[in-house]
Amino acid sequence: MSFDPASYVFSQPSAPTPIRASTVLPARRQNVELRTSDGHRLVGELALPESGEIKATLITLHPLPTHGGFMDSHVYRKASYRLPALAGIAVLRFNTRGTGSPRGTSEGAFEEGIGERLDVEAAVKFAVDRGLPNRWLVGWSFGTELALMYGASEPVAAEVEGAILLSPPLHRATDVHLKEWAASGKPLKVLVPELDDYLQPAEAAERFGVVPQARVVGVDGAKHLWVGEKYAGRVLNEIVDEVLPGRSGAERSELPQEWAGPVATAHV
Repeated sequence: MSFDPASYVFSQPSAPTPIRASTVLPARRQNVELRTSDGHRLVGELALPESGEIKATLITLHPLPTHGGFMDSHVYRKASYRLPALAGIAVLRFNTRGTGSPRGTSEGAFEEGIGERLDVEAAVKFAVDRGLPNRWLVGWSFGTELALMYGASEPVAAEVEGAILLSPPLHRATDVHLKEWAASGKPLKVLVPELDDYLQPAEAAERFGVVPQARVVGVDGAKHLWVGEKYAGRVLNEIVDEVLPGRSGAERSELPQEWAGPVATAHV
């Protein structure tokens, strides 16, 4: 039985609530299904702002499923809990082919990043068909490979503004893909943990040097999995800074760490 996001129970505390890992803020959440062009059904969830304008859309690509990555990987789960309410951002999460989570298991089998091209295309098409604006790919680890390999080529490139990469290993993605991004001119923000197991900031700056518009941001003390609220919060702030014009630089403000409205608690 798949998890139903409508099962969250919201209550109104008497005082502002600190936002913690399991804090769920109000949003319009629904289970969704994506259909790939080769016939697979992928399961996911779409979280939309409860009211008001949708300012941006995150199409999230999760870490390696053979090593525990799925749509509920913690940074993406926290994005869906917080960003619709705090920033007016829609968050689309889904399991790539053959990947399972409490939401359910997507059809197909893991294809080493090759067949997953059609998963990326299906997710972007879903967002376009729903009329979700200002669409950005957000890849984490294996998900960065998918973003780099397929985000700057059609049919995806015409439908996304750019990409944000978390802990890119640059294993499957090559200089050929980086040069495609360079030619596209689309923004590429690269968050690299200081203590990453695969690619650390100095090497990342060198590798991404072939993409003039790429911005490599080293994050002191962070590791590949961004464990800890300090680092997850940093990632969410960096994402919002990138996708919402006018929020970066001197005008940047941190996302709130308290919420005065209704809240629910996730069992994580």
